[in-house]
Amino acid sequence: MERNEALSIVKKQLTDHRYQHTLGVMETAITLAKRFGADEKKAELAAIFHDYAKFRPKEEMKEIIKTQGFPQDLLDYNSELWHAPVGAYLTEKEAGITDREVLDAILYHTSGRPEMTLLEKIIYLADYIEPGRHFPGVEEVRSLAENHLDEALIKAVQNTILFLMKKTQTIYPETFHTYNDLIKNRRID
Repeated sequence: MERNEALSIVKKQLTDHRYQHTLGVMETAITLAKRFGADEKKAELAAIFHDYAKFRPKEEMKEIIKTQGFPQDLLDYNSELWHAPVGAYLTEKEAGITDREVLDAILYHTSGRPEMTLLEKIIYLADYIEPGRHFPGVEEVRSLAENHLDEALIKAVQNTILFLMKKTQTIYPETFHTYNDLIKNRRID
């Protein structure tokens, strides 16, 4: 699917603010893909659709999670997590995108997972550091992403865990598993 067609489909699902965020994620993902040797077209497509389900009604998302084989424990955690698996599902069903790499990058862009693929890492990180994001710690992650994808990702996941802890919110276990996996497989260059 070409960029303009994908953007046209996604724009109908998003607010203006979220659409601008999506454009930022798209450009950042392409930059990261070039930098770290990933497929730029897949990065572009996954970035465009990463928030496809963001504004679907919670009841619709809950029903899709219940009926489409997603981990049921997702429903015990913050509903902000739900749009990722539901987005992957709806991107396939409604937009006809069947590339498993692209769908998995959408699926894991909020929680991560152990042994993330290069494309999954790029979408997770692009969502975190796109130019419209302004919060403590984002500049450090942007700086790390100039040369070290995994180090930037570790810092982004760490920041997310600390942010949720400071707000006394639950943390989805897959996020901890992602962090542990990244640390275990860390290579110091």
